[in-house]
Amino acid sequence: MIVRSQPSRSRNAFVALVVATLATMILGGSARADTTDEQQMGAQLYSQLKAQAEIVKSSPLYDTLAPIAASITKVVQPGYPYPIHFYIVHEAQPNAFAAPGGNVYVVDSLFYFVHNTEELAGTICHETSHLLHHDSANLMKQDQAIRERAVAATVLLGAKNVLLIGAIAKLDEQHRSRGAEEQADLTGSDTCAKAGYNPYGLVWLMTDFEKSNVQQPPEILSDHPDDQHRIEALEAHFKANPATFSKYDSSSKSARPLNPPANEAEDFVR
Repeated sequence: MIVRSQPSRSRNAFVALVVATLATMILGGSARADTTDEQQMGAQLYSQLKAQAEIVKSSPLYDTLAPIAASITKVVQPGYPYPIHFYIVHEAQPNAFAAPGGNVYVVDSLFYFVHNTEELAGTICHETSHLLHHDSANLMKQDQAIRERAVAATVLLGAKNVLLIGAIAKLDEQHRSRGAEEQADLTGSDTCAKAGYNPYGLVWLMTDFEKSNVQQPPEILSDHPDDQHRIEALEAHFKANPATFSKYDSSSKSARPLNPPANEAEDFVR
């Protein structure tokens, strides 16, 4: 998901789509959020990204992504009601995000931001956890008060009123709350272990970022500055579940190299 100081076009499209979709649901009198809503939101996002020529149709990077995505999907799919698909999108800022309905978008620059296979797998495991938790739909259910204020603002001041945008944006902000992100970390580490990837990849990713001079991190790292707290939560989870995690080496020296192609040629879905 994206950097707060300079969001990428893909995330802007996603937020704008959520705003428009939720506004339609609110004005239509629907106060509930079910998986049908998730599918609709996901389909609309795909159409918008396709129209903007953001989605990469073919690239050597898919060869790098495919085996990781297949292993993770095998673990996650039984717990999610709709088919999970992976798409590479073109953006300058490294990122990945899971959209409602099952589409997982991985930004091409992320392949060059991570240091190894486990860090990429950890990022994807984290994002697919948001699918399993139905975070977008659950937040729609939990924030009825915000929706009611949005309706009032719309009725009084029009659908484009900034209060409506601000209210719905609050849902997006809450989606990235510490609790949601930490839970996605923990579930993601479980997924990585089941998929055969060292779950310490998430820890390495956070640690590497703390040591780097990168100003624009992926959203998984940018939502909350206290990465150390998340690292500690992951390590506590590993310690509490030795049957699952004790076999994994905590040193990044054991990581598998990723080796993405140096000069990828991309063809876009149009």
